[in-house]
Amino acid sequence: MKPAAASASFSGPFALGVFSGPDQASFPGLVIPGGHVLDLPTALGEPALTTRGILERWDEILPRLHGLAADETADWRPLEHLRAHAPVEPRQVFQSGANYRQHVIDLEVAHRAPDDPRTVEEARAEIAVIMDRRAAEDLPYVFTGLPSAITGPFDDVVLPDWAEQPDWELELAAVIARPAYRVTVEEALEYVAGYTIANDLTDRATVFRRDMKAIGTDWLRSKNAPGFTPLGPWIVPAESIADPGDLRVTLKLNGETMQDESTKDMLFGVARLVSYISQTSRLLPGDLVLTGSPAGNGMHWGRLLRDGDVMEGSITGLGTQRTRCVAEGTAS
Repeated sequence: MKPAAASASFSGPFALGVFSGPDQASFPGLVIPGGHVLDLPTALGEPALTTRGILERWDEILPRLHGLAADETADWRPLEHLRAHAPVEPRQVFQSGANYRQHVIDLEVAHRAPDDPRTVEEARAEIAVIMDRRAAEDLPYVFTGLPSAITGPFDDVVLPDWAEQPDWELELAAVIARPAYRVTVEEALEYVAGYTIANDLTDRATVFRRDMKAIGTDWLRSKNAPGFTPLGPWIVPAESIADPGDLRVTLKLNGETMQDESTKDMLFGVARLVSYISQTSRLLPGDLVLTGSPAGNGMHWGRLLRDGDVMEGSITGLGTQRTRCVAEGTAS
């Protein structure tokens, strides 16, 4: 199937993406509302320029991007004639788990022991108290993903034959601009270049080790199959997003809304996540910080992903990605 076409819908005067044409290899491009793209390596006179290279020099290049976006005489190309790829190739992917209050409550209630004497309402109330205490007193839960799991925002997603319960998890992703190590919460957002959309697919059947329950979660197997992280369609500069803590995260499955929640429901916001990660690891330009998924996953609905399903994910100001699921062995 031909990848779905992108439409230039986002906040601000421009966004940053990666594109290719029928006669051109992939290149970082500046996309503006109205659906036009500028080849940045050509426009900036740097043939080898990549998205990561732009992010490594973000403070220097950002003003130039503003100038190019306003240049009506530049060599703009129609977006509809180009294919959109994942907007960045990160060296590191940091993923936050159990970071939406309502989502965690839903999961905890759904996985109660059969002999739990509490009613659903009692369980929800008790778990809500625990979540509020965790947000105030505890630390985020963060693990690492593989860059090889990333795919484009309109590419097919191949469901491996071993994945018994593939599920969706639409998330806000922060894109790092400057190396960040041991930064404070107050300064953490200064290290964020912009934001994009990630769908962090998870096979629920392999999250927990059946052979070694005490060892806990197996994120390698459950989250890192090739293509399990559709990313994009583009990076919207942080300056164009008034408040990353007040965005709507919406995922539709075959046209039916499954996730529809505000990032206000996050237990730990972008600044706290970036700061927390930086206390242990050095964040690098182009790295991704996935902020967790809101309520409304397939496990909640009792409906997991199947061959032929189409997911459409959008976040306020960041555009929309659209991916089709295909069973392994049937992808064309």
